Amino acid sequence: MSLLSFLFYAKEITEMADFKKSVSLMSNAAEAAETEIDNTEYTDEEAKSVIKANEETFIQGLIDAVGFGNTETQRIEIVRGGRLFFAFRIHPLNADDYNRCREKHTKYVRNKQLGMKLPENTDSTKYRSEIIYQATVKEDREKLWDNKTVWEALRDRDVQIMGPLDVIEYSLLAGEKDRVLDAIDSLSGFDTNLEEVAKN
Repeated sequence: MSLLSFLFYAKEITEMADFKKSVSLMSNAAEAAETEIDNTEYTDEEAKSVIKANEETFIQGLIDAVGFGNTETQRIEIVRGGRLFFAFRIHPLNADDYNRCREKHTKYVRNKQLGMKLPENTDSTKYRSEIIYQATVKEDREKLWDNKTVWEALRDRDVQIMGPLDVIEYSLLAGEKDRVLDAIDSLSGFDTNLEEVAKN
């Protein structure tokens, strides 16, 4: 289905819908507070004209929403005892990124009765580190997690480093990893405020 045919389909569905409820998806509470909601009840003809008048805005909004996560980053600082140890930037992940991380660190076993592979268990430590690795901006990933000099320095301290996930595991405390993962989830849209507004 092309974008244009999808929009016409959405328009038809909207025209047929009973305008009793609307759902607004906001990134944060401040954005929700700033947004004005139009509670005007429209006749069918007025609703059609409002949709037609805003169609270009909706199309541009849809296009802009697709590229929004590509440019957004957040700086993460690792501070302990008032000292900044290191910092890196993260970007949002999409659903496919999360799934690839999970699949990569999930052990599968073949079920002979069903004739297919089934997940047995997921190495949650590696999975969580993989999410941090994938969400780290490429330049920072190269400077920190993929840096062979860092690997050698840690090996000299008798830390077993096999790859970038080990650097993440040894350099971040458990609580720090949780906060970084929360920041990634937030940036990826998992903390959006779904506000349902019912008209009386």
